[in-house]
Amino acid sequence: MNLAQYTKEFRYNMQLAYPVILGMVGHTLIGIVDNIMVGKLGSTELAAVSLGNSLIFVAMSIGIGFSTAITPIVAEADASKKTDNIRSAFHHGLFLCTILGFMLFGLVVLAQPIMELLHQPKEVIVLAKPFLTWVAFSLVPLIIYQGYKQFADGLSMTKVSMYAIIMANVLHVIINYLLIYGIWFFPKMGIIGAALGTVISRIAMVVFMHVILAKKEKLKPYFQDFSFDEIKKATLKKIINLGLPSAMQMLFEVVLFTAAIWLCGTIGKTSQAANQIALSLASLTFMFAMGLSVVSMIRISNQKGLGDYKQLIVVGRSIFLLAIIIEILFALMFVALHQILPYLFLNMDNKMQLLDNAEVISIAAKLLLVAAVFQISDGIQVVVLGALRGLQDVKIPMYITFVAYWIVGFPISYYLGLKTNLGAVGVWIGLLGGLTAAALFLYLRFHYLTKKLIVDNKVIGN
Repeated sequence: MNLAQYTKEFRYNMQLAYPVILGMVGHTLIGIVDNIMVGKLGSTELAAVSLGNSLIFVAMSIGIGFSTAITPIVAEADASKKTDNIRSAFHHGLFLCTILGFMLFGLVVLAQPIMELLHQPKEVIVLAKPFLTWVAFSLVPLIIYQGYKQFADGLSMTKVSMYAIIMANVLHVIINYLLIYGIWFFPKMGIIGAALGTVISRIAMVVFMHVILAKKEKLKPYFQDFSFDEIKKATLKKIINLGLPSAMQMLFEVVLFTAAIWLCGTIGKTSQAANQIALSLASLTFMFAMGLSVVSMIRISNQKGLGDYKQLIVVGRSIFLLAIIIEILFALMFVALHQILPYLFLNMDNKMQLLDNAEVISIAAKLLLVAAVFQISDGIQVVVLGALRGLQDVKIPMYITFVAYWIVGFPISYYLGLKTNLGAVGVWIGLLGGLTAAALFLYLRFHYLTKKLIVDNKVIGN
């Protein structure tokens, strides 16, 4: 193995990845800003926003997962210079994202009774329902934005969505400030103000993406003369066949982590708080792997379009190696700072909470040691998943992720978390087991497919 052939790809990989990473951190910040600004109103309001956002997060994972189908089709067509295929993938993808956005909005509104089933306090539910309805509506512009983003990503134009997210975050903070607290002549709307801030900033993201992309000279052919007559059943079917399994892959993982929150809540409030601390930190480092996963999808699709399968393997392995190196660095940071990082999330001056906080820190410190190992597995599984999407192989990976997370991971989490003295640490060992199983079997799938591509290509060549 010649290491240099992989490391020379690192620079270009990071050039493509860093705008995606910043964009994903920006998505996360929209929820964090809501929590910080609403937290000043009171604990009931904060609980209502957290509860509403947990349901939105599940719906959002379906929409984002589905939209990833657009990128490999566009990237492959771009490499092979098939502009008609790019236009077709963009228009059909945007059409399906719009329909899905409205469907997810409707599903979240209809799913509101779940909050009662989760035995949440009545005063929290009363506040959460109107907040949830408005934020659910923001899924419509968000999923439409994803259609534009995945199109731009497929053309290796990853910076445009980064600028859109930065603009949205600035706008979101301003609108939140004016509408939550009633500054200047604006009404004081509390958490509804936060919801409107999310809606308006997400609509602005769509407008921003459309205007910026439509103005680019080389993209003008894709923005002209749109007609519903162009929508073809075969193309819709192709995108749905790629998008639906991708949405399920993302859903399986998101729901596993949501289940971990519920399991830790069953163990006790200190375990739930510790889980939230460790999850917040692990989610932040995971964004780097997610950025590389998008790069993996773009570059593998390009090589597939060019028919250069040997280079495809080199590109794939270079991204896997880069992800492993980055995640090992974060793992070492978690190990070195596992006793210190939890203090960032707690108010240690509060004498009333001193005992609880000490217990939270003790549990969170142990969870960060498990997170140090599991984020390496998490990083590998997500970049390999991106590579498989680039190969437009999504059905078998969907089954692999289901088995890894729900046949391997969840039962371990449930048993070790609730039936042994390990508690929250046991829940996270289950997450580690599921992610490691996913990483291993997804890589074996990538290895099998790429080997097969080279063999088939040699047969055709002969």
